[in-house]
Amino acid sequence: MEIAEHLTALRDNGQSLADAAQRAGLGAPVPPCQPWLVKDLLRHTGYVHRWAAQHITERPANILDGPPEPEILQGGAPDQELLAWFRDGHAALVEALESADPDVQTAVFMADTPSPLAFWARRQAHETAIHRVDAESATGNAVTFPAAFAADGVDELIMGFGRRRKNQPSAVHPGGDPAAGGEDAGTLHVATTDTGHIWYAEARDGRVHPRRAAPGDDGAAAECTVAGPASGLYQFLWNRADAAAAGIEIDGDLAPLTRWQSAVRVRWD
Repeated sequence: MEIAEHLTALRDNGQSLADAAQRAGLGAPVPPCQPWLVKDLLRHTGYVHRWAAQHITERPANILDGPPEPEILQGGAPDQELLAWFRDGHAALVEALESADPDVQTAVFMADTPSPLAFWARRQAHETAIHRVDAESATGNAVTFPAAFAADGVDELIMGFGRRRKNQPSAVHPGGDPAAGGEDAGTLHVATTDTGHIWYAEARDGRVHPRRAAPGDDGAAAECTVAGPASGLYQFLWNRADAAAAGIEIDGDLAPLTRWQSAVRVRWD
């Protein structure tokens, strides 16, 4: 996807996130992120937006450190001002990205990105989209993303986050257990049935080794296959939807999938 497409997704999903939070109310629980309430989701995402914008406006050589998550959830704005604070930070991030020099040089935390601006636009588009799912879950509503955007999100998750850490989680998700170590658990074959994209995530030597499929590769050598529409697959792999609700079919040995769901869990330390 192009930077402009990611910026459109960032703008639209941020606005939808805020609207869903307003409908749900600050005290509503966020089922995928227990024990968070909507106000915690707003403080967390609002902080991330401001942190990301700093990388564009200040152009640091290294990723900026941030406070621990409990401190983030105590910050932001008072409850009565929280929605406005979130909307302001989201708008400032969009403005920073839209007005940035296309050749801006700043730190990133994933390899193989076309440019720092492309990295931050893509990362914040998907950060915000997945947290929009969280906000909508507080209202009882489901989200369906455009297939091309969702497939791009699956690619970022597998090819980016999937390779970042050895036997530990990567960055930004509340709750859950630390990533499990232990024996390598084979190869996970992931396929979008509507866009035709295929990825592999092989657990080997204590690390996830992801790759995109070569032409004609049908996944026959993989121990486990996970396939479904891109929007459902995107949310399922981010642990935001169960397989049945997402329209996902799972075949083969479950061990590679179980390892993926444990080891490639994104959280904030």
